[in-house]
Amino acid sequence: MAAERRTLVHWFRKGLRVHDNPALMQIFNKARASPDKFYVRPIFVLDPGILDWMQVGANRWRFLQQILVDLDQNLKELNSRLFVIRGKPVDIFPNLFDRWHVELLTYETDIEPYAVKRDVAVQNIAAAHGVTVDTHCSHTIYNPEVVIAKNLGRAPVTYQKFLSVVEKLKLPKVLDKPERLPKGTQPIADEFEAAEPDVYDCPTLDQLVKRPQELGINKFPGGETEALRRLEKSLSDEHWVASFEKPNTAPNSLEPSTTVLSPYLKFGCLSARLVHQRLQEILKRHPKHSKPPVSLVGQILWREFYYTVAAAESNFDRMLGNIYCLQIPWQERPDHLDAWAHGRTGYPFIDAIMRQLRQEGWIHHLARHAVACFLTRGDLWISWEDGQRVFEQLLLDQDWALNAGNWMWLSASAFFHQYFRVYSPVAFGKKTDRTGAYIRKYVPELAKYPAACIYEPWKATLADQRDFGCVLGVDYPHRIVNHDIVHKENIKRMSAAYKVNREMRTGKTEDEIDSDSSLPMTTGKRKASFETKRSNIKRKR
Repeated sequence: MAAERRTLVHWFRKGLRVHDNPALMQIFNKARASPDKFYVRPIFVLDPGILDWMQVGANRWRFLQQILVDLDQNLKELNSRLFVIRGKPVDIFPNLFDRWHVELLTYETDIEPYAVKRDVAVQNIAAAHGVTVDTHCSHTIYNPEVVIAKNLGRAPVTYQKFLSVVEKLKLPKVLDKPERLPKGTQPIADEFEAAEPDVYDCPTLDQLVKRPQELGINKFPGGETEALRRLEKSLSDEHWVASFEKPNTAPNSLEPSTTVLSPYLKFGCLSARLVHQRLQEILKRHPKHSKPPVSLVGQILWREFYYTVAAAESNFDRMLGNIYCLQIPWQERPDHLDAWAHGRTGYPFIDAIMRQLRQEGWIHHLARHAVACFLTRGDLWISWEDGQRVFEQLLLDQDWALNAGNWMWLSASAFFHQYFRVYSPVAFGKKTDRTGAYIRKYVPELAKYPAACIYEPWKATLADQRDFGCVLGVDYPHRIVNHDIVHKENIKRMSAAYKVNREMRTGKTEDEIDSDSSLPMTTGKRKASFETKRSNIKRKR
């Protein structure tokens, strides 16, 4: 009697691609070596509990739906398909392991706390059912655990320290997509498929998007195919790649001034390892090129940095219990938070950014700087955790590690401590868009305002406001705070918070810290040092 066929399962979570996917490659290679012994089932588990918890907005639901359809098509070209399973992993796997006679389960590792807890539970279930589990780290270039181990068991807490650690590590091999599976590895229908042939099909847009009225323009289609097309387009101008410097790009250009690869990297439609390899190949041909942290390679390595520090702290997305984060007494202002989240602060540049985010699901990184600073230490004095939650809902590229890390940075809660450097909600936007074209696009109420006052509509007289077709307080809100006043007050608040945090961490008063040369520079000394360096630079110029 012939032995019963076993099933090889690859579990897609992130890493929603067929190229450079070592966990998928393992399954395909094993099946190709013994096609008469194994069936192959690549699965995606649509867990309503996790997705509801993440407060996924309509645009990201659509992005995910397009990803799954594209992934299914790419698998079909490899003589396979995607099986979408609905339910919680811990609930569905016991039955799947038995029903499909699973021998091997593979998946890509994940650092997020809920994923780590979930994966331990799934591994225990697999062991109880005699299923082997193999995992691979491929969502990042470097394995965060290896980086931490190389740094004597501690995550490097500065970008430069991180670079010094990873430059000694060997780069992983980037894989092609697997070869086509031979005939016979496609599983026969189980009892669920027999009763309902489309039971494992990809969800439709209507099934995923519960609030279709919130869908904006589909400017960035989801999927591996689009990700690879966008990568090729972004890298086609090698001079642009070699000379790229993030601070020199425009946060308020009408079309993106950067690659917009981040949503595809977040879902793993695009391999970060492939992007890094392609960039390095270009830079070898252009010896005079920009360097980290501002270069394109530098942007990829920022992602690696945040993944590494986040891997060492399960409370990375909150202030309390977070080893990196300063404790700051933020205020609760639901009205101000709502005005910021919906682009109704009365500051046109800030409002344009937040409306673009809500409509398109993406905003430039420097635009994120501006609105994050405004919400937190710059103007509204609202917790970065509140801003993080809004980004979590609206961003296509919402990423647990990067979202929290950048919010801590921009609120000067961790990693960046020059809290006295505040983005102006007026001057910053003018640097790259003096006419206000970006504001006119996303805040159309102000379309007829001239460049002289479109960033500061409160400077227009009431008569002029009527002539421009937009009266403040009627057609567009008055500004909810006066930046010129509140940002100075908030600098004082930050200074006081820093003093308290230093005293708590050292057990010494600020005066004792100032007199102890063995301790790091105090906030007062740090600001004085920064101002001295800036003065010296100006004198040299």
